[in-house]
Amino acid sequence: MAAKKEIGVGLLGMGTVGRGVYRILNDNKAGIEQKVGVPIVIKRILVRDISKDRGMALNKGLLTTNISDLLDDPEIDIIVEVLGGVDQALEYALRALESGKSLVTANKDMIALHGKRLFEAADLSGRDLFFEASVAGGIPIIKPLKECLAANRITQLIGIINGTTNYMLSRMSKEGLGFQEALHEAQSLGYAEADPSSDVEGYDAARKLTILASIAFNTRLRLDQVYVEGITRVTAEDIAYAANLNYVVKLLAIARESSDGVEVRVHPALLPKNHPLASVNDVYNAIFVTGDAVGDVMFYGRGAGELPTASAVVADVMNASRNLVRNVPGMISCTCFEEKPIKPMGFTIAKYYIRINVADKPGVLASIAFIFGKYEVSLASVIQQTAGDFAQLVLVTHKVLEKNLQDALLEIKELPVVNEVSNVIRVEGE
Repeated sequence: MAAKKEIGVGLLGMGTVGRGVYRILNDNKAGIEQKVGVPIVIKRILVRDISKDRGMALNKGLLTTNISDLLDDPEIDIIVEVLGGVDQALEYALRALESGKSLVTANKDMIALHGKRLFEAADLSGRDLFFEASVAGGIPIIKPLKECLAANRITQLIGIINGTTNYMLSRMSKEGLGFQEALHEAQSLGYAEADPSSDVEGYDAARKLTILASIAFNTRLRLDQVYVEGITRVTAEDIAYAANLNYVVKLLAIARESSDGVEVRVHPALLPKNHPLASVNDVYNAIFVTGDAVGDVMFYGRGAGELPTASAVVADVMNASRNLVRNVPGMISCTCFEEKPIKPMGFTIAKYYIRINVADKPGVLASIAFIFGKYEVSLASVIQQTAGDFAQLVLVTHKVLEKNLQDALLEIKELPVVNEVSNVIRVEGE
């Protein structure tokens, strides 16, 4: 095969990330060429509307609304998918691989839901599939898990991988804002969508965790196997009580492997203030990984945004380009070669923060403690705040089986003196 003199790129989408990819490839083209060995040139860009103002000077000949202009062009070697969504993106991605083009994508939804199909198509075509930008924006984590930490048996992965919720919880902690106030502020700054449910209900983090845990534990996980709980029930009260107990509240993505299987869960958690993840604030992300050989390592940085995400996309384009220049594409295939059992949520073990609104009467705490004891739930600390005829009980348990705690709470909710079990938040990182 004749040596390649340049690498042609077809860009699917010219939104926020697409513009970032275009800027980096043009602004840094000299350095990129030195590192790859040949120039990387954007040949065509697929858009929905050619006439739309994109805030930058573009050669109109670059833009097209016809996907065939990219997939049928023999000068295009790599397709970069930054369209978002799933169905159309998946169709184009599969067609790109079937056309003998390498694929770079930032699409976490597509990878989480259809990674197996994409890897099979990449293996069949002998082309590369790279998706570093699908998790944590500009933070390198996919390549480190697949390559740099490949000699390790990964036992644990804990991450803050949603910038919107981390910003909200940071503001609630620093300024005492309520959930709705923090959400409105995040929306006004463009950190949260008009419909924020994917972020605040934990689904965005769950998709990312599906990808990370599949790689870390070499087993294909499905999105529906991830336990998901968002931050909508976290109040300024919970934040304040956590601070008094020397904790901060974070939305965590947690994956662990033990002898009885893999646990994968996304939920709010109280973290000790001295934990490395406790100081990760605002829109920043971080992933804390434990390997049997390397010990603990942490990856930290901006988890979203035009240039941080585009940085990861372009790095993938460069890796795919080097492989094409050397005529060795398709070297890194799927690493999900095992089938490990998934531990049901009821069999996980944790400490818990519990806030209960009760009648201010003698014997209330004793009746609650009796039920907890019946289900082998041991209390580590108790705070009681009285207001009129009511009292707020804030309890922290010792480590307990999730199923035991939930069974105890079902019975406690039926006590006549209990007005409400206001919140239950797991305690992690100890």
